[in-house]
Amino acid sequence: MDLEIPRQVERINMLRVPLDIVPQESLAPTVYKLLFADLPASASAGKLPTAEKGTVKGKNIILLSLWDLLRARGNNEYRSFVETASLIVPISKSLVGGARFLTGKTPFRYMPFDFIINLLTVLENRELSVYLLGAKARILKKAEKNIRQTFPNLRIVGRFVGNFRRQDEASILEAIRKAAPSLLLIGKGVHGEERWIARNSGQLNPGLRLWCSDIFDVFAERKRRPSRRIFEGGFEWIGYCFQHPLRFFRIFPYFYYKILLVIYRLFKKNRN
Repeated sequence: MDLEIPRQVERINMLRVPLDIVPQESLAPTVYKLLFADLPASASAGKLPTAEKGTVKGKNIILLSLWDLLRARGNNEYRSFVETASLIVPISKSLVGGARFLTGKTPFRYMPFDFIINLLTVLENRELSVYLLGAKARILKKAEKNIRQTFPNLRIVGRFVGNFRRQDEASILEAIRKAAPSLLLIGKGVHGEERWIARNSGQLNPGLRLWCSDIFDVFAERKRRPSRRIFEGGFEWIGYCFQHPLRFFRIFPYFYYKILLVIYRLFKKNRN
């Protein structure tokens, strides 16, 4: 029986914002390549090397929503963060439809929690490691317990709560660098959210970095993720709007996004 060859990951341009097409069967080899392609062979034994400040180039993964794409078009710091990311995965159905409309290509859309489960599974298969940063103490402790139970061969090499004091930041960065995790998983509570990664990238080890706002709440069973049916229909945003009513006003940037798609299709079809 022939082995199935994973389809290649492809980066496309979406309204001048990069977006990756990551087939599910390509996720594991892509993660391994990101972790070990630029490192010595000894690193693949299970622990990434530590590094001195300023000598590190990490691999950032972004779970990109429609609102993130629009933010990247209008915020220079966030746009730079997205443009230099190693993997940019769409999580909004509107991005999939927009990419198909502009390029004729269909990105694979991931539910954020499922993507992280897949990512942790990939790491566990090689007995690699993760460092947890964010959330309140009791939530982070429960999340860590559940992660250990679900992924017994995944090494959790450290954790620290979010909303830490500014004077503690240097010690936290040093702890992460010395722990040399394969993945730095960050949740809510960290000042600057995913921009914290960009601002401190040179002081971290050469592993993967990923921010997801509610991930520790979900792992701690304090929040429920959308059902598969609701997510596949693209209606998960409705629940978020009821939790945060001001998000209903996002209907206006959504219409703006639709107008942009038409403009780019008509006048900028061949521009990269």
